[in-house]
Amino acid sequence: MMATDESPGQEHAVFMQWAKSQGVTINGITPARFPGRRLGMKATRTIEENEVMLSVPVSAMLTIDSIPASFVEQFPSRTSIHCILAAFLSHGDASLLQELEPWRKVWPNFREFEDTMPVLWPEHLRRSNSAFEKATSDSSSETSSSSTAPPSLLPPSISGLWNTFQPEPVGVDYETRYQNLLAQQENRLQTAWTHMRTVYPEIEWSTFVYYWFIINSRSFYYVSPGKEEPEDWNDAIAMVPFADYFNHDDDAACEVIWTGQNYLFKATRQYEQGEEIFMSYGSHSNDFLFVEYGFFLPTNPSDSIYLDDIIFHDLTIEQKKDLIGQDLFGNFELTLPATSPTLPKHIQAAAALKTMARRDWKLWITGRSRRGFRGDRCAEVVRGWIEVYRGECEAVVARIEAMLDDDHQNCVGDRGGSVEGKSDGGTWERCRLKMLVERWRQLRGLCEGALEMIGVGDTGRAR
Repeated sequence: MMATDESPGQEHAVFMQWAKSQGVTINGITPARFPGRRLGMKATRTIEENEVMLSVPVSAMLTIDSIPASFVEQFPSRTSIHCILAAFLSHGDASLLQELEPWRKVWPNFREFEDTMPVLWPEHLRRSNSAFEKATSDSSSETSSSSTAPPSLLPPSISGLWNTFQPEPVGVDYETRYQNLLAQQENRLQTAWTHMRTVYPEIEWSTFVYYWFIINSRSFYYVSPGKEEPEDWNDAIAMVPFADYFNHDDDAACEVIWTGQNYLFKATRQYEQGEEIFMSYGSHSNDFLFVEYGFFLPTNPSDSIYLDDIIFHDLTIEQKKDLIGQDLFGNFELTLPATSPTLPKHIQAAAALKTMARRDWKLWITGRSRRGFRGDRCAEVVRGWIEVYRGECEAVVARIEAMLDDDHQNCVGDRGGSVEGKSDGGTWERCRLKMLVERWRQLRGLCEGALEMIGVGDTGRAR
């Protein structure tokens, strides 16, 4: 499919020449504007399968190794690489930063981050379980469906909150990479802010946040030669000039190769002249893309819902311990598979706890007996859990639609003040609400697809 576009502007042409002067090899591609999005990469000619479209040497990249050691050594020992890179962009040697000026001029501005990154939105739009959020109550029960609590408009995987029921305290620490997303991001951001101010106490929050998000939204995998991967995978990062024009698609026909000396971007199918070329940022859910990059895809094969809070609410302490004992606790992710429907093993195991005697369950989960196991009964339990999630979607969609329809709603306008009513459909807050309701409708669609999926096929099988 051909994509229409417009020239991105003179500053991008200047940057392209600068990139070439740094050893970047650009082969048949160029930045371009595409309708509905800021910028992307297009083919300037027919590109053949297996053709290398872009090669970026490590010498052209911004890495922790390209920053003077004297600058790095100013920071506390556990300061993140992410923080140091952001600090360098705001407080690095002027002559070194001047060398990067053509690149810096094509980066998004701070307003674009304010528009798209939920962590930067007003509190009433971004309510979450983050430890850094201003408390509306001294009681943690405010994270429940209490009638006095303001609504949580962000999806549960982002906010960690629900509006239609009160989650049970889990009492167990387990890694939730794709849940509690806003709290995780804000923890990284605020920790970096603390470290930044130990060295540069005069820095303004907006300046720091801007460069932190430049790094966060435009970085690629990188680990210094001879060093182990950092404890936090978010810190295995570097910036790769020109490659940051690629937009994301989960199934992009572009192979990204890190050789240790350069980044290569190779076409895995033929592209026609004028066609947009994507790369994959990884197999991420739309909630993850929303929080980390400020967008989500209309169609995403990696999109999913997590049933953790719903399942934990429905299990006894003893049943939760049984899941822990079998290493099946948490991250109850449900996606819509392209192949025959089967329940993920740990979701099926949790559902079986609700339908089997405990002794029978232990024999079944270890493969010693199928006595008492009924796949259809497990499916009904899981359907009930999904219905709870769908009910949350219905409630929040209705809430946001009411906010959009309210003639007397005060909406935040462009840079300060407020715009009363809905006559100006382009006001800032209304646009955010429309983003949110679109995402909730996607989640509702995932629930409906999952309910349909579990209604057919051999639900006695697990994957």
